[in-house]
Amino acid sequence: MEPTHPEHSRAVLEVTDLSTHLKVRSGTVRAVDRVSFSLAAGETLGLVGESGCGKTMTALSILRLVPEPGQIVGGSVRFQGKNLLDIAESEMRRVRGKNISMIFQEPMSSLNPVVTIGQQISEAIVLHEGLSRRDARDKTVEMLTLVHIPEARRCIDYYPHQISGGTRQRVMIAMALCCNPKILLADEPTTALDVTIQAQILNLLRELQAKFGTAVVLITHDLGIIAQNADRVVVMYAGKIVEVANVDELFMRSLHPYTKGLLASVPQLDGRPTDDALTRPRLTELAGSVPSLLELPSGCAFEPRCPYATSVCQTTTPVLEEKHPGHLAACWHSEHLAKEIA
Repeated sequence: MEPTHPEHSRAVLEVTDLSTHLKVRSGTVRAVDRVSFSLAAGETLGLVGESGCGKTMTALSILRLVPEPGQIVGGSVRFQGKNLLDIAESEMRRVRGKNISMIFQEPMSSLNPVVTIGQQISEAIVLHEGLSRRDARDKTVEMLTLVHIPEARRCIDYYPHQISGGTRQRVMIAMALCCNPKILLADEPTTALDVTIQAQILNLLRELQAKFGTAVVLITHDLGIIAQNADRVVVMYAGKIVEVANVDELFMRSLHPYTKGLLASVPQLDGRPTDDALTRPRLTELAGSVPSLLELPSGCAFEPRCPYATSVCQTTTPVLEEKHPGHLAACWHSEHLAKEIA
């Protein structure tokens, strides 16, 4: 469930009980398991968790781009009053790119290596905006200039391998925003980029979001990025949502042991210059790893890694419920965590 708050009155996307399964030889993988959240106009919603927690599959499910052998088996994705899971594929193609766009994790594998940058962006503009080839080319130059690519008129004739990783990421952003979508799904938009370029890309996203009023789902495992860019945060573990909160609330008072572990493992840059490796505090390690989705524990999926686990955690799955106004958690011991913080 989601809490009732003012943002729901202006939600541009409402995901309810979304479930996506992968049928494999050894059984059924519940990659996305009854996931529910809303996204408000102009909001940045952080979607976080370790690799294999279902973040990317959730985004692909929203766009109905789940690869084989995956299948969306339940729930709804409501956009502008329509459930996107019920409409025809021809109508869904008009939604993708025009109303909901996605920046994929690996720009080199997402861009066609044998088609120029200009052709790839202008194709989307012609398809969704109905412009002529000449006008679409002019808008492509405009978009590349907007994402701060120098000599944009020359860049449109380059192939993906002829530009740097940071420039490829800017091209992906230009392509995603060329039709002024209402929603942008950004899947690890700074992966494999150095810190300086990463900061530039994130600043660019914020700048363009302010210009176009786009709502953003920011998918990442980096809580530092979330702290600086998100308004609210959805934490996923083993295909389920385990915590939802305002970003400040989440960092000050996390109510799920998994979130607490993720936060504790973030390096703290507050040591003195004279500190050495022997005196500097050791990073907290989140023990274990995400379990196989084919062999989940009978109760809480996080129980084998949880320092607070008791017998009820081994037998009964906790329900995602509102613990404080606007703050949801799926944990039997949230109140204990809250007392520790207090």
